Amino acid sequence: MPTAHRSGRSPGAGAPLEARLRAIVSASPLLCTVLDRWDELGLPDGWLSGSAIAQTAWNAAFGFPPGHGLADIDLVYFDAGDLSEGAEDRQAERVRALFPDMPLRIDVKNEARVHLWYEGNFGYPIAAYRSSEQAIATFPTTAGAVAIRPAAGGLEIFAPFGLADLFAGIVRPNKVQITQAIYEKKVRRWRGCWPGLTIIDWQE
Repeated sequence: MPTAHRSGRSPGAGAPLEARLRAIVSASPLLCTVLDRWDELGLPDGWLSGSAIAQTAWNAAFGFPPGHGLADIDLVYFDAGDLSEGAEDRQAERVRALFPDMPLRIDVKNEARVHLWYEGNFGYPIAAYRSSEQAIATFPTTAGAVAIRPAAGGLEIFAPFGLADLFAGIVRPNKVQITQAIYEKKVRRWRGCWPGLTIIDWQE
């Protein structure tokens, strides 16, 4: 797996792309609504993650409104102290109650318990994650494996595969965990919403 890239406001090789992502996020009413209320969420090892970030960046690149094509907003957290479905449901209900003005569903997932239901949903088992970041690094595409959260130095970015594919409009499979069928189901919808994307076939 590539070395994970994390950034607050510190300069580095990926700084221009990080600055670009921060500007795009700051122009998104949906993402800013979540980030502005971050302290109220109180999710351990919490991140705003996944496709909503990538799709917001694609909308900026292709001239669509910020919310175009977004199906939901994913919040992940890690609580190994309570792996019950009930605890996760209570967190989700509490979080959604903080956003009565949000037009999209907010999906809240405890990554510490994903291994308990993954085989039932996808047909094969996975090992338990050790952190939210480890889970994010298994997301289905390199462009979508990205997460953000407010930090003391500004917006913290976690991008295990960097941000180059995201800003090049390249959808590349991250094969560390998913199957070809999972990947192809996701990119089928994305191709329809963002026809300018470059979709890398599973076999390439």
